[in-house]
This record gives sequence, structure tokens and C-alpha cells, in this order.
Amino acid sequence: MAKGHGDGDEGHGTAGKHRGLAIFLIASALAGTAYLVSWLRPEWAAWAFGVAAVLAVGPFAAKALKKARAGSPFSIETLVVIAVLGALPIGAGAEAAVVVVLFSLGELLEGFAAERARSGLTALGRLLPTTAVIEVDGERRTVDVSALPIGSIMLVSAGERIAADGKIVTGRSSLNEAAITGESAPVDKVVGDTVFAGAINGDGSLRVEVTSDASGSVVARIGKLVEEAQETTAPTARFIDRFSAYYTPAALAIAALVALGPPLVLGEPWTQWIYRALMVLLIACPCALVLSTPAAIATGIGTAARHGILIKSGAALEQLAKIGIVAFDKTGTLTLGRPVVTDVVGDRAEVLRLAGAIEAGLSHPVAKAIAAEAQAQGEAIPAAEDVVIRQGEGVAGKVEGRQISLLSPRAAGTLAADVTASIEALESQGKTIAVLLRDGAYVGHIAVRDEPRGDARSTVAELTSLGLRLLMLSGDNQRTASAVAGGLGMEAEGHLMPADKLSRIHELEKEAPVLMVGDGVNDAPALAAASLGLAMGGGTDVAIETADVGLLRDRLSGVADAIRLARGTRRTIVVNIAIAVGLKLVFLVLAVFGITNLWTAILADTGATVLVTLNALVLFWTFRPASTLRARSA
Repeated sequence: MAKGHGDGDEGHGTAGKHRGLAIFLIASALAGTAYLVSWLRPEWAAWAFGVAAVLAVGPFAAKALKKARAGSPFSIETLVVIAVLGALPIGAGAEAAVVVVLFSLGELLEGFAAERARSGLTALGRLLPTTAVIEVDGERRTVDVSALPIGSIMLVSAGERIAADGKIVTGRSSLNEAAITGESAPVDKVVGDTVFAGAINGDGSLRVEVTSDASGSVVARIGKLVEEAQETTAPTARFIDRFSAYYTPAALAIAALVALGPPLVLGEPWTQWIYRALMVLLIACPCALVLSTPAAIATGIGTAARHGILIKSGAALEQLAKIGIVAFDKTGTLTLGRPVVTDVVGDRAEVLRLAGAIEAGLSHPVAKAIAAEAQAQGEAIPAAEDVVIRQGEGVAGKVEGRQISLLSPRAAGTLAADVTASIEALESQGKTIAVLLRDGAYVGHIAVRDEPRGDARSTVAELTSLGLRLLMLSGDNQRTASAVAGGLGMEAEGHLMPADKLSRIHELEKEAPVLMVGDGVNDAPALAAASLGLAMGGGTDVAIETADVGLLRDRLSGVADAIRLARGTRRTIVVNIAIAVGLKLVFLVLAVFGITNLWTAILADTGATVLVTLNALVLFWTFRPASTLRARSA
């Protein structure tokens, strides 16, 4: 099977780039010397160009032999060597020398382009400092990051880059995690929060307990996952590889027919048709075609990682472009995952002051939401006494010597008609209501709900504009699910247990490929059953290790970004294939009719290869996440 330029280990990394540059410079020097000799001593021209061509093609002959021994006899290097050596007996030594120069230039440019495609991944390795300062028995010690023990306490000063994943023990600060999660705004961190290796500390001093070694850090795992994904073979690439296995021998056979047919059958000049056959041989090399898909896939996956989107394989990237339905979990995916106070009816300050006193210290999510809202308004919260939780009804206690109760509407007794109407209206929106009573008399009521994420509405709008059907699959009651989904402009199905979600996914897949978006824990069965699973994780292990796609940024807009990027990659693949096949066909016709020559033939192959690689890089250079585009248009 034919392979592209730069195959093999020598095509990768700094050593490969230096080797490619050296080969190009030597080939250019040999060709230049031959031209100088031919100008000074024309009678030596054939000998000079022959020697230059043979010496210059030597490295490629060695590479072709190596590949042949490895089971790939029809490599691009093999075809170039045959063309160059075949040109010498028919007096085309000058063109043979130029062919080698152009081919080596093509390999050099392609290697540079491929390195640019991997630059986002390479940059990950430079995020981590090589040393860290730890605290041992009250003393500061500087240790190598590779020897940093789990459980040790790192000391991170303002402006320093964090050396390992960990959890804040003391201190608070704002961290720049842009290089890891793609989140441009600094993130506030307090005691107990997780921090990632590679993040830059703001103006606070932190003591951080190390929770993973260097190889287990988020940055290290991202690098490994992206590298593995870029090396996987996508379905389109597998098809092209199978096609090339038959195409390349066929091209050799056609070149042989071009060389032998006209001279033997029609008595045409041998030199002319051997020359044209060599052109056919060079043009027919499927290098650009073989590279058209891998170049785009590698760039797409690398670009995604650069923007906080982890795509596990080339197959997943291609499938993501075909998605027709996006199914969302509600809690923690479309919503914040915790209730917040949405409405306060009555004297807001007084209602929150008394409710905050009763709910302080309780662990129920609604109690935490009310207590947090009461504290946020800035007024002093009085102490409560004799607090009693009334199972299924609410909570009661004494505040400032008076009996204060915060109960469900059903447990609050008879209320005024206008109050009842207000409560029913709020409940119709999927909100939970707590009624505040003082000595049995109505004071006001509070509504709480797990509210949609800040970017949920804009994300739903963008996904809808992409022509996708959106559906919320929730375990909540239908009224709550419909209230949240309706406000976002999408369908909702409630009362779904995990098994029900699984069945629904199977039904939806009969209509179109389904992307299931969840938190990667409770939705694991649905994530696995869908055509693709996308895990929201905010940089946690779940986002990295669950599902086919993981978001490092805890932003819903990443779903739309991932689909836009996948579709952009698909368009790049189509354009690349058109470039590879189109140029081949045009130059093949020109070669058969003798309108072109050897050096333009190799330029067609090398040029097409460089074009498809550079076209793939356009995605890397131009893709912008939705949040960036909205900020620019604002």
C-alpha cells in the first residue's frame, strides 16, 4: 500500500525536520553544481546531471528499500526512484535532478505543516514546570516534578504555574486555566477546590495537596488521549487505504502500458513514450489522496483539544459530523445542578432574613439555596432555636422568640386566594415553593429551581441553527422538565429512569445518529448506547475518560463547538480528496499527450500533498469557539 510523504519515525519530531532540511539542501547543492558544470563544460552535462540525480535520490532509495522489507513495496519513494533512474538512459538527467529537489522540498514543507498541526499538542508538554516547592516538616524544599509524591503539600506563590494536580488545603486565588480547559476568564478557587497542573496562579498564595503524579495529571492524560486519537484511522481513511492497495499497482501497470504499447503496436519512438510513462508514474502516486483524510483528522482532533474538547478517535470525529439528534440530560447538563432562589414574594429582606435563620446549617439542597440567598443580601441573619425538620412538610423553629415555619404549600394550611394563585403560577414553571409562616400567619413564599446554565439558551439556538433536533431526557416530572426545556426552546420528556432513557435512545437512533450529552456518571448507559456520548465534566476525570467526547470547559457551548468543528473537518476532507484526485486527473491527461514534463509531474504530486496538508491546517488557524465569536460581535 502506498504511503504518504514523511512516513516512518524519521518523519516526526525535530530530528526528522532537520533530516528533511539536510536532504533538501544536499539535493539542491548537487543539482546546482550539475548546472554549473553543464554551463562551464557542456560536454560533461549528461554525466554531471546523472551523478547528481543518483546521489540525491540515494536517501529515498534507502527509505524505499526499508519500506519494501516492511511489506510496503509500492511506496511513493519507490515510484520516485524508478522515475529518476529511468530518466537517465533517455537523456533526461537534468529533469531527474530537479525531480529529486522538488520531492525533497515537498517532504520538507509537508513535515513543517504536519508539525504545525501537532503544535497544540506539543505545547501541552511545555505547560508543566520541571520543579515544585513542597513543605516537609515546616521546611521548604525544591524537588523534581517527576519525583513529587502523592499527598505532599505544594507551596504555590502568586504568578507561578502549578506543577501537579491537587486540592487546595489553605488559601484562595484566581487561576488561569486557559491552557488546559480553554476557559479564558480566571477561575476563583478556594479551600477544597481542585487545581490542575499547568494552571497559572493569580495573586494569592496556595498550599496544595498533590493528588496525582506527573504521568497522571490532566495535562498528561490529555496529551496521551489526543496523541492516541490522532493516530487512529477514521472510516474514510481506512477506505482510502484499501483503495490505494489496488490503485498503486494499477498505476504501475498503466505506466508500463504507456511505455510499451505505442512503441510495440504503433512503432512510436521508445524514448518519447518511456518519458511519458515516467511522468504517469510520478503523477499517479496516491500520496496526496492517502494523506487527505489523516491530515484533516489529526488537525481536527488537535484543534478540538486546543479549545477544551477531547475527541477520542478519528471515527468519533467523523460520526460527530453526521449527528442529527442531540439528547440532553437535564440536571447538571442543561442546568446548574443545584437549585437557586428565583422568586421571593412578600417583604424580600424580611422573608429571606427569617427563612435564612431557619435553614442555616441544613443539608437539603433547597435549604442551602435559601440560606445562600439570605447571606448574599448582606443583612445579619439571626440565630434560630429548637429547629425541627418536619418530614415531607418542611422545617420549623424559633427566631427572636417567635415560631417560624418554612413549609410546603400543602402543609401551610389555608392561604389567601391571591397567594394560592401566585404559588400555582410558580409551580407551573417547575419551581419548588416554600411558604414562610410566623406564629402561624402567612409572611411570604420563596420559589427555587435548578436554573438553566447561563449559556444554555444560546447553545440551544446555535444547535437549532445547525439543523439538529434537540430533546431533553429527564428523570424529573414532566411539568418541571417541560418548564425548563420550554424556556430554552426544545422538546422534553420527563419521568424517565435510566433504563427508559436507554430505550428512548434506541428509538431515536432509528431516525438519525444521536449524540447523548450528560454528566458522564448517572447517564453512563445512555452515553454508551448513543451513536456518540459527550460528557460534561469541567475538567474532571469523567470528562476525560467517559464517552467518546469530553468537554474540559464546564460550558454547554462546547457541544455546538464540537459539532461545528467536526463538520468543518468533514468539509476539509471532501476538499482534500477533490484536490488530490482533481490534480491527478488533469496532469495524467497532460502527461499522456506529452504536454507536461517530469519536473512538473513531481510538482503535481508534491504540490497536491502540500496543498491537502495546508488545507487541513486552515481549520487549525481559523476555528473559533462560539463564546469568542459572540464576544467579537458584541
